Amino acid sequence: MSNASILETSGDKPLLALIAGPTASGKSDVAVAMAQEIERGGGRAVIVNADSAQVYADLMVLSARPSPEEMGGIEHRLFGEWDGAQSCSAADWAAAAKREIADIHAAGGTPILVGGTGLYIRTLLDGIAPVPPIDPAIRAAVRALPVAEAYAALQIEDPERAARLAPADIARVGRALEVVRSTGRTLADWQTRKEGGIAAQVQLSPAVLLPERKALYDRCDLRFARMIERGAIGEVEALRARQLDPDLPVMRAIGVPELSGFLDGKWSIEHAIALGSQATRNYAKRQFTWLRHQLPGEWPRLQLDHVDLDE
Repeated sequence: MSNASILETSGDKPLLALIAGPTASGKSDVAVAMAQEIERGGGRAVIVNADSAQVYADLMVLSARPSPEEMGGIEHRLFGEWDGAQSCSAADWAAAAKREIADIHAAGGTPILVGGTGLYIRTLLDGIAPVPPIDPAIRAAVRALPVAEAYAALQIEDPERAARLAPADIARVGRALEVVRSTGRTLADWQTRKEGGIAAQVQLSPAVLLPERKALYDRCDLRFARMIERGAIGEVEALRARQLDPDLPVMRAIGVPELSGFLDGKWSIEHAIALGSQATRNYAKRQFTWLRHQLPGEWPRLQLDHVDLDE
């Protein structure tokens, strides 16, 4: 399938292209090729990041953020825009993406979203539940609870949500508990109404890349090995030197805990690479499953015969 055939133009709404897929699936390669084809035809295209790791300036290597050469002369936005000391939530990213997309449209260009963070994509398109700000005292009290106690409380106060969560999932358990305690309504109640989505305002032309599983996992292993060659250890050293909160997303990104263990002398570099490769494969598997089943069934699912492993 050609890149041109992914774009289907009709109607009066501004076009928004979307290339989604798990890590190492070839998203960036496809997006750049599509943008170059648009520009060869006299148009303008801008690639907009929808990957939750590539938003952080501190994760150039470990997020496989495209280099200037890999950008192929195409403008890229929202890559490395957040400092690692600041968490970028789905709502934060969606607000920024909406501004960038509107700016690109106003200039007569075609934005091409590329990424595999499903929550980012759905928040942008469908909106987000209008949950009020959480009472700081309630948030502090919930976060001080051991996860077992928080889960037990959630089983009483929001049993439906508790049944859907792993008892050790401290982030999601804590979020559900603080919402019900602060607002008096469950998270599911709030999620029945979402606001701020742009799906109705654009003509969406999506494609979901879902490579054959074994080939995808082989690419994940090669990708992590190349990250080591390209300076991932130095990147983690620089990140650790900042002494950031260990709960920040940038400190939990794939490769950071694994290489930190090596730097701390807990295991060999070979073991760190094995751990990082496994974590990458696990992440790709979760992305693959989510993208396959949670995105609209009418969105084209593509299995490309060849992709650039540096995607």
